[in-house]
Amino acid sequence: MTEKPICLIIGAGDYIGAAIARRFAKGGFHVVMGRRRGEMIAPLIAEIEAAGGSAQGFTWDARSEETATEMFAHVEAEIGPIEICIFNVGGNVRFPILDTTERVFRKVWEMCAYGAFLSGREAAKYMVERQKGSIFFTGATASVRGSSGYAAFASGKFALRGLAQSMARELGPENIHVAHLVIDAGVDTEFVRDRVRQAGKDPDNLPPDTLMNPDSIAEAYWTLHHQTRDGWTHELDIRPFAETW
Repeated sequence: MTEKPICLIIGAGDYIGAAIARRFAKGGFHVVMGRRRGEMIAPLIAEIEAAGGSAQGFTWDARSEETATEMFAHVEAEIGPIEICIFNVGGNVRFPILDTTERVFRKVWEMCAYGAFLSGREAAKYMVERQKGSIFFTGATASVRGSSGYAAFASGKFALRGLAQSMARELGPENIHVAHLVIDAGVDTEFVRDRVRQAGKDPDNLPPDTLMNPDSIAEAYWTLHHQTRDGWTHELDIRPFAETW
């Protein structure tokens, strides 16, 4: 058990998830991280600990109800009460509708919506008892606008947004802050840089701040968590200053 407050990040990838972990560790939280390949978290844990923070990680399939139930119970019983749970699982794939198989559509929905439901429900189970906590979901442009080639992704993110709205209305009176962060921009990740290259552009020669720094997303989550409850934000959309929308 730790005396520090717990920040649980489900979908602790190499960019956004890692940035969130660093920010909350820097702010005095013990960061617990989960991703499908848990061994990939080790370098980030070492980095956080070298900077004076504390963190640990687990192999965590967000699409498994058994995993969600067992892992939330383990964190609560063996590590400490979860103060903030951030669901950051991706699912961004592009397929023309005629190439979108049943398997693709279902898998994206499982990552974006079903996994979010499982994590949100389990987090709420413990937070309602304490009448305290934050549950945040990472959304995207696809949460509010379906674009060509993104039928699966937009459907999953629309569902995630609806889940967040319903949970916020139900859990707000229980003193639980539920928020949905719409990232309306390309984030500076290797995945996005590859897409820029496929479009015939050099990601290193883009105008300044075309791609969003993952640290900016982490700072937005930090700010959300520290809002006073008489001024909670439910949905926050963020984008670079030059982004068209």
